[in-house]
Amino acid sequence: MDSLPLLLVEDEPTLARVIKESLEQTHHRVVHAEDGLKAYALFQHTTFALCIIDVMLPHMDGFTLAKQIRIHNPHIPILFLTARTSTDDVIEGYESGGNDYLKKPFSLKELFLRVNELLKRTHREFNADTSALAIGQYIFIPHKQTLKFGTQPEVKLSYRETQLLQLLHQHRNILLERKKVLLLLWGDDSFFHTRTMDVFITKLRKHLKHDTSIEIINMRGVGYKLIC
Repeated sequence: MDSLPLLLVEDEPTLARVIKESLEQTHHRVVHAEDGLKAYALFQHTTFALCIIDVMLPHMDGFTLAKQIRIHNPHIPILFLTARTSTDDVIEGYESGGNDYLKKPFSLKELFLRVNELLKRTHREFNADTSALAIGQYIFIPHKQTLKFGTQPEVKLSYRETQLLQLLHQHRNILLERKKVLLLLWGDDSFFHTRTMDVFITKLRKHLKHDTSIEIINMRGVGYKLIC
């Protein structure tokens, strides 16, 4: 059993009970809160390994809760559960600090896979090299999720922006296939996730606009190339 518990924030009693009992059967400890305020109070006094948060919650919605959690802990993985499936909702979830997004209805098997992958990924990243990376005249620090250009204010990246920029940097000046990115970061190459990724590419271009020698080229239908 993991040394740290998981925080489950779900206001629907039956679903919360099923998720909690099922995760406990797979050797996880689970602490449940039925609304955002109670969850935030728990988070301030307990150390958790991962947060599973429903978006539509009483008193404090899931996106707001995630933003509050991120103030205290920028690294804890957050998995959103939601029936809201528009591209804007998904992007808002990632921008508020979410690491993954599971749409209702979902299978328990998929939930277990997402939880275990997030826990493993966080462990790998915690033990990974924390060196700063140079992208043109920018300084990119992945583990801090920051991007700095000269005397300009430091840019705080979302978790998904950080992942995407890391991949682009690893493949800098060569083509990074769209399908590879989608499978690595989103788990499938559906049109829905393709549109979401395009939004994040646009955001990265804006973050990198101060150095005109940097480009993210779109090879239409094939992939992207970071020139730096």
